[in-house]
Amino acid sequence: MKIVEQIKSPIREEMELFEKKFYDSMSSKVALLNRITHYIVNRKGKQMRPMFVFLVSKLVSGGKVNERTYRGASVIELIHTATLVHDDVVDDANLRRGFFSINALWKNKIAVLVGDYLLSKGLLLSIDNNDFDLLKIISVAVREMSEGELLQIEKARRLDITEEVYYQIIRQKTATLIAACCSLGACSVKPDSDDVERMRKFGELIGMAFQIKDDLFDYTDGPIGKPTGIDIKEQKMTLPLIFTLNNCTKKEKDWLINSVKNHNKNKKRVKEVISFVKSNGGLEYAEKKMIEFKEEALSLLEQYEESNYKESLKLMVNYVIERKK
Repeated sequence: MKIVEQIKSPIREEMELFEKKFYDSMSSKVALLNRITHYIVNRKGKQMRPMFVFLVSKLVSGGKVNERTYRGASVIELIHTATLVHDDVVDDANLRRGFFSINALWKNKIAVLVGDYLLSKGLLLSIDNNDFDLLKIISVAVREMSEGELLQIEKARRLDITEEVYYQIIRQKTATLIAACCSLGACSVKPDSDDVERMRKFGELIGMAFQIKDDLFDYTDGPIGKPTGIDIKEQKMTLPLIFTLNNCTKKEKDWLINSVKNHNKNKKRVKEVISFVKSNGGLEYAEKKMIEFKEEALSLLEQYEESNYKESLKLMVNYVIERKK
């Protein structure tokens, strides 16, 4: 059985019902919009975020979900899809998961409007049902994600990122959305309980590990979603590179910074940077940190009694850092 199917098994019914509710939550009176949202739904990814919502809600409540849980999962997926549609416009990307992106098929103006539409649909789904506690969790996540992206852009211009600032960027940019999924799951069934904050922290730690794993892909050849060296080409400072910069001679540091700043389009130079980072312990250090985040996340699950939801969440945590793409 494939690992994702295994993770999904205790929430299979919920996920099937969720897909229908999610599709309904996107509907519009505008035919063009319905055509585009239909295209989006048919090209969905693994749906890790709704899976987190349902697994966490069942973990903390002894196996229960309710309408709020479904709405929380739909809102998170609407907001996440909106950010992906906007990201593709910002990055001028023509492909998303191997299919044409919205902006490639319908141009930028329509893609931006569709992203705005999905965002407003998500917010209204919460407001119309008085889920203000869920809305707050999501709104904080959107604010953090925007700040994280802008902080990364600001720092990339100067290439002076410390490890602390790097963690701040990935906490806001990536981890905050997974944290929101987990706290939403808990809040939907047990509002105002300690589980909400505990599960937020759990999601944040997984998100940190997830992003470091993504950074490591930049240094590996294999069938992954992005080509090797793409972060260096885009002048993104990732953990393996930051560690190497902080642990080499001044001459080597100058060469590295010059390479990333001025020769990041030169394939040979990018390869040299990759092999320098590899031979100076950058990958081992990043892997060590990723495993620390993973272990801390798993320790938060220990307070809950054994169940197949807990097993699925453990599998999910391990899948995040063992995935091949």
